[in-house]
Amino acid sequence: MKSNTQVITNFRTDLLRWNRLKNDRKMPWKGEKDPYKIWLSEIILQQTRVEQGLDYYQKFISAFPDIHKLAAAREQRVYKLWEGLGYYTRCKNLIETARYISKNRKGSFPESFEEILALKGVGEYTASAIASFAYNLPHAVVDGNVFRLLSRFFGIKTPIDSASGKKNYARLAFELLDKKRPGIYNQALMDFGAIICKPQAPNCKNCVFARTCKAYKKNMVDQLPVKEKKINLKKRWFSYFVLQYRDKIYIQKRMGSDIWNKLHEFVLIESAKKRSTGVLLKEAAKQLGITYEQFNVEVISGPVIQTLSHQKIEIRFFKLKLSHPLLKKGLMEVRPRSLKRYAFPKTLKDYVVKEFGHFG
Repeated sequence: MKSNTQVITNFRTDLLRWNRLKNDRKMPWKGEKDPYKIWLSEIILQQTRVEQGLDYYQKFISAFPDIHKLAAAREQRVYKLWEGLGYYTRCKNLIETARYISKNRKGSFPESFEEILALKGVGEYTASAIASFAYNLPHAVVDGNVFRLLSRFFGIKTPIDSASGKKNYARLAFELLDKKRPGIYNQALMDFGAIICKPQAPNCKNCVFARTCKAYKKNMVDQLPVKEKKINLKKRWFSYFVLQYRDKIYIQKRMGSDIWNKLHEFVLIESAKKRSTGVLLKEAAKQLGITYEQFNVEVISGPVIQTLSHQKIEIRFFKLKLSHPLLKKGLMEVRPRSLKRYAFPKTLKDYVVKEFGHFG
């Protein structure tokens, strides 16, 4: 029976040999040493598939080649570039962190794990990635790919989303970490989980761990990793009123701490349950301070569902033509062709593209 030390040594050796000879996964930030670019890529990839994040990374690097450029950019421009990527708190934190580093640290990115971890929007995984990739510091990254690979290889049934599970996986990941080459090792581990030990249809036949993986030997690959928590989606109903007076559309910026903060939208009525068209139109007229004689209903859309990580939102659009201008505080008058300058949540952007054909 192999000792724990032998298992760890063999795991590292096999992984790094695979990385050297067979890993052909290409990403623009692989091998990058600039902490700004690594940080930017990691923030973009939080809750985002690599395939989706690639274009956004390229756009951001092109627009803001260094942290001073990002810090000096107008907020609206940054949100516009982020548009469609979702989880907009990341964008808010990105701007605040860039401004902090540019102003308070003269553009010098933190070099210790603890200082990196203290940055807004940076958790232990992101801090470990930046510390190991940029500075070759011995910190193990533990993302979904790593959880999955370790759970299967060692046959661990402890739920990956439990407190004890997270602690045990973090300890195991650090034991396995190649302390002399943490950056190369961490990238290899994540790449392996992404292209070989995949969530669905893993390539077990061509896996370098096929003879030692406990899940494969016990025919448990599809059962691991285990999750204990089931997400209960909160249901919300959004009715957007697309108000047009002559050649202008009324929009507003979302404020507060709710979803889509700092993005733009049409006049919104949110309901705790599904409501009839008549009730919604009456509520809209009351909220806007207008009478039924002052608007015509042009189009009412069918429901569109947008699912977020913990929410399910049913959205409908009411396009109304006004006979009088609105004086409601917070509303902006925008020509349809100018809507492309503003950042909208995905479903609203899709609506604008379809309805007005002016976006880009």
